[in-house]
Amino acid sequence: MTNLRRLDLNLLVTLDVLLAEHNVTRAAERLHYSQPSVSVHLARLREIFDDPLLLPGPRGMRPTARAESLREPLREALAALELAVSPERPFDPAAATATWRVAATDYSESTVLLPALATLRQAAPGSRVAVVEMVPANLARQAERGDIDLAFHTSEGSPASLHRLALFTERYVLVGRTGHPRLKRKPTLAQFCALEHVIVSPDGGGFFGVTDEALAAAGMARRVALSVPHFLYVASVVASTDLVAMLPARLVPGHPALQMVDAPVEVPGYEMSMLWHERVHRDPAHQWLRDTIAAALPVS
Repeated sequence: MTNLRRLDLNLLVTLDVLLAEHNVTRAAERLHYSQPSVSVHLARLREIFDDPLLLPGPRGMRPTARAESLREPLREALAALELAVSPERPFDPAAATATWRVAATDYSESTVLLPALATLRQAAPGSRVAVVEMVPANLARQAERGDIDLAFHTSEGSPASLHRLALFTERYVLVGRTGHPRLKRKPTLAQFCALEHVIVSPDGGGFFGVTDEALAAAGMARRVALSVPHFLYVASVVASTDLVAMLPARLVPGHPALQMVDAPVEVPGYEMSMLWHERVHRDPAHQWLRDTIAAALPVS
């Protein structure tokens, strides 16, 4: 580190050209410097490295052993630095080989990733997507460390430190199996409460949710017979039993074994957002990924 503090980039560039030309005059021409300026640089480099570096010879200057040992490492270092400070090239998804790590629940897998998957596969066939478990309390730390590239979470409760793009607003609907005898029409509030319900409890084992909060405000309560941690399992249970559920509306269309009706109680919906860290905010590849996912979503 001591030597690095004594160096500046101009000295290293000068040394690289001197090692290629073995001649101060030609090096000065390539660098667009005066010959005395290159000589001053060389003197400074000799002091820093405590080595002559280039010695007079019959056909120009010849490098010392120390200079020869510097040639390739210096060339590689300058090339890497040039690449690092060069303007970013436009992202080419067709040539990309990235692995995107996305934090998602089974709900956002179905409603956000699935609609975008065909486009992602077609446009970037060499890239991969890894879905990791959504743990809301860990999102900010995972994104900061680079453990995840994106996350899908409700806008409410999203970490304030992450960038956020609202994707759509979701609402809840009453869902039962096709042909359910008690869902031929919109039930009354009393009929709704008499049905046996299944509830999604992400933390596991809960029997009280936003629907129950809305009912409690009206002085009512429903019968919750089953609590599960995943939305997609709820769909399977409801399709094969007489249990009903309040499910996000985007999960239901296209499911032939399910029918949905409006519930007799107003349950607040939520806004679904895409989240990412500042470290990738301006990255062209990441911007392409975000834009592609957002554009693939069906209009609310």
